[in-house]
Amino acid sequence: MTKLSAQPPRRSPAAWAVEKLSGGAVRVFLIVVGLFWLVPTIGLLLSSLRSTRDMNESGWWTVFTEPARLTVDSYEKLLENGDITDSLVNTVLITVPATVLVVVIGALAGYAFAWMEFPGRDWWFLAVVGLLVVPVQVALIPIAELFGNIGLFGSILGVILFHVGFGLPFAVFLLRNFFAEIPRELLEAARLDGAGELRLFARVVMPLGGPAIASLGIFQFLWVWNDMLVALVFTDAGSQPITVALQTQVRQFGNNIDVLAPGAFISMVVPLAVFFAFQRQFVTGVMAGAVK
Repeated sequence: MTKLSAQPPRRSPAAWAVEKLSGGAVRVFLIVVGLFWLVPTIGLLLSSLRSTRDMNESGWWTVFTEPARLTVDSYEKLLENGDITDSLVNTVLITVPATVLVVVIGALAGYAFAWMEFPGRDWWFLAVVGLLVVPVQVALIPIAELFGNIGLFGSILGVILFHVGFGLPFAVFLLRNFFAEIPRELLEAARLDGAGELRLFARVVMPLGGPAIASLGIFQFLWVWNDMLVALVFTDAGSQPITVALQTQVRQFGNNIDVLAPGAFISMVVPLAVFFAFQRQFVTGVMAGAVK
């Protein structure tokens, strides 16, 4: 009786494609694509460093032949524009509290839905999940009328409350699902050591939930900072953020590029800086959670 020789396992098309696409040529291609996507950002930066006359006469790419013509005059004009500088302060005053409140309240509610027993817990969580499908546009007019009746329309506090209200359903849903994956034995061991619910949440759940909390903070910050629809409806001239202020500059002055270019670059570079600043913390949280 002849013995059949063992044949190597047949590779799937997906495994073959992954092997072929992991070479150096593909990495170079991805780097080129990444640099290509950075072209608008680089163009906006160089435009903000050019004079109004140069921007009207030629494109931003001409700075590579005449780098000595770069100037910071546009940023000086930007700092002299009270509407833009005030709007930057308003943007910070709106974004930071809206992000912190969503993260803190969402984490507390997520822990409660994951590990605390109370009447109607599952039904309340289903109601929170149902709020995820409510579009922002549907609530603009009713909430604007409500804020007008209680004196919050046109104020920074009103914008913060709106962003918190619409950010909490996703925050609770995300953090509840993440906290539910924590081993029950770990929480029971902490309770046996005498830890109460608040201490258990602060000392055990929050460190383990670092990856989800960091992701939620980044998403909420970017959403609020870049928002224009809610701010356009709920703010007035004294509380408008940078997105509305830049749009107002276009409407009032038309081709006011010497203010719009640096203002748009600052509005864009701040979220990028926050993202890269929290990226290390995000990766650290992922690794720490994996080890624990």
